[in-house]
Amino acid sequence: MRQLVLLVCMFTAGLAGLTRCQAGIIPSLEAPSGKLGFYPISNEVSFYKNVDDAAEDRGETLQIISINSFRLWTTFNFEFTGDFNFDCSYDPEVGDYIDDHYIELSIVKPVTSFVSLNVQRIISTFEPEPVNQFGVRLVF
Repeated sequence: MRQLVLLVCMFTAGLAGLTRCQAGIIPSLEAPSGKLGFYPISNEVSFYKNVDDAAEDRGETLQIISINSFRLWTTFNFEFTGDFNFDCSYDPEVGDYIDDHYIELSIVKPVTSFVSLNVQRIISTFEPEPVNQFGVRLVF
């Protein structure tokens, strides 16, 4: 997926006349006009071994966090958070630990330096249907 995103960004940059702003694994790109751009903020992948308080094995977790800013005449942040758990949640119907996931997709529009509007969608194995959230974010 990451390679696909990088390929799309590189292809789009060539079409839109974007220039690279800084070096990195995921480069920042900006049109000379300043009206179009992509700016990575935080892109992380974490791997966890899960153990409960009794030191019993609770599986593994893969966590992906991607926060990037983009400009299309105005600035927005796109945030992706995904927790993918393997053999972590006990299912009494199955009688064993199962895989589960929790994903948040967010678009955040800064209004001032400390207030943003936030729209996000939550997709998880914990809810029978996706949940949409609309809110205000305060930055401290």
